[in-house]
Amino acid sequence: MFPRTPDGYIAFGLGAAACLASGILLLILIFVFGEAWPALRTIGVVRFLSDGAWYPTDGAFGLVPMLAASFALAAGALTIAAPVGVAVAIFRLHYAPGWMKAPYRGLVLLLAGTPSVVLGLWGLMVLVPLIARIEPPGASLIAGILVLALMIVPTVAITSEAALESVPRSCWSAANALGLGREAALLNVVLPAAREGIAGGILLAGARALGETMVVLMITGNIVQMPDGLFTPVRALTSNIALEMAYATGDHRASLFVSGLALTLLVFLLSFAAGTGRRLRHA
Repeated sequence: MFPRTPDGYIAFGLGAAACLASGILLLILIFVFGEAWPALRTIGVVRFLSDGAWYPTDGAFGLVPMLAASFALAAGALTIAAPVGVAVAIFRLHYAPGWMKAPYRGLVLLLAGTPSVVLGLWGLMVLVPLIARIEPPGASLIAGILVLALMIVPTVAITSEAALESVPRSCWSAANALGLGREAALLNVVLPAAREGIAGGILLAGARALGETMVVLMITGNIVQMPDGLFTPVRALTSNIALEMAYATGDHRASLFVSGLALTLLVFLLSFAAGTGRRLRHA
């Protein structure tokens, strides 16, 4: 039934927007699956996981090295960015002087809005040569991890700050009533109360790290091989799509869409793991 009250109009509009967004996402997934289907039918999922190399023109379609590289880049970046981002949020909210709070948040927002190609240029011209002094060639897994971590720290910081600000003042009052100091209250009361919001921000940052293209294209070396060390040049799935889509045809082109499906699956598994964790905590 069509709404007849202002609240009903708002609810109807929000529901329509949600359905539109979901529908667009579903159409995109259908399109990607349709483009990938010829490769899934003729090559088969098993070969994408069992072929030892990626040479599409020679009939080798191994995605595992690039899947492993994408996962290693995102996991390494989150390992650095998650604690740093939460620490940034805690510092701004509870430790920074009053005159510093607004400029500090402005710097975090500026970093969040910095184009990835700018961070990639910085990594290529500054970070890669520094790493090359330790172990050549410099363009490697660790270079990608460090720049990706720098890129997603603001996402973790901003979402963690919002989660910490949403903790009711009653939690602080209860902690003070128990005689807990600021540090003890933060560690034992406030952070546990905000953990779901913080986890959501980390999930969002992880999805961004998995989907980043320009940075990993510029500074990871783009060699298809298993990431067996931090200084190993690697190629991520996103880089592979960007590098080869312009000239790919036939099964080669379809296999690049399979790479896109694989990335979508990784993000889905990340979301599923986060949702499962929340349900287990509430059980």
